[in-house]
Amino acid sequence: MSLDGLWIGQVAMAALMNVAFAFAVGSALLGGWLARDAQAKIAPARPAWLRAQRSMLTAAVVLVLADCGWLLYQAASMSGVGLPAAIGVVPTVLTQTHVGYGWSVAFAGALVLLGTAIAHHTGMVRNALLWLAVIAVAAGKASLGHAADAGPAPAAIGMQTLHVLVTSVWGGLAMAAGLSVLPALGISTARGMLIRTATQVSNVSLVAVGFVLLTGLFNGVRGSGGSFEAIEISTWGHVLTLKLALVALALVLGGLNRFLALPRLRRTASTMDAHTFVNVLYLEALAMIGVLVAAAALAHSVPAFAALG
Repeated sequence: MSLDGLWIGQVAMAALMNVAFAFAVGSALLGGWLARDAQAKIAPARPAWLRAQRSMLTAAVVLVLADCGWLLYQAASMSGVGLPAAIGVVPTVLTQTHVGYGWSVAFAGALVLLGTAIAHHTGMVRNALLWLAVIAVAAGKASLGHAADAGPAPAAIGMQTLHVLVTSVWGGLAMAAGLSVLPALGISTARGMLIRTATQVSNVSLVAVGFVLLTGLFNGVRGSGGSFEAIEISTWGHVLTLKLALVALALVLGGLNRFLALPRLRRTASTMDAHTFVNVLYLEALAMIGVLVAAAALAHSVPAFAALG
């Protein structure tokens, strides 16, 4: 790994891809949960539903653009040329490398995701396309990292695909709900909707966290070769340690909301308790952004087991 401008650009684009994808997934879930109660223009849930739709559209646009930026940096890195000259290398990368194949799957999924975000109507076909696109993006992203080192279709890619999906659900719900959607349910007439949506966010996040920890453990053991020494002496291990610290912080904040703030909000339905839940979720969203940025750096660092030869 060479810490130069190309590496920094790759990591920046990958981090933007991670955050945008997670934000789109979280916004899609929240939009689906709020859709039924947001049909009337004066419905208390409508402002939050509109925010979820706009957040999903914005995130999908950013994802498509970040995908293109990452491919350009990747082509430059693989060919050893500058960014302008890398444009001519892109067709070769796309057609002759496993990176190109994985990126094509992820980009196709991102385009379909953008199409579903633009569509104004909802229905079974649109929702099916949306979640197929989400799976395609996750599978494509999994094929771009170290999981593909063992070949085009190892079990590691399947595990990494699941890891990307569940991390995007957890992080996406925290970011979309805490930074965009739930603040729009702050008025007293929307308090019941806020409590119900907050409960859904907490329950789904709890399930996602369980899968994040399991798949993360698998990836951590694989990347380190099962050696704590490799983690201690490698850049990959140091980035992993930072990521785990941020995950722990997000878990603490999520636990505070689930076991303290949310039960109290259900009992009182007060404005103060509503603000407490949203504010803690806001902090959890910031921690999850850090996790996704660290994940991007991790994916572009040499695995720890390589440090031991």
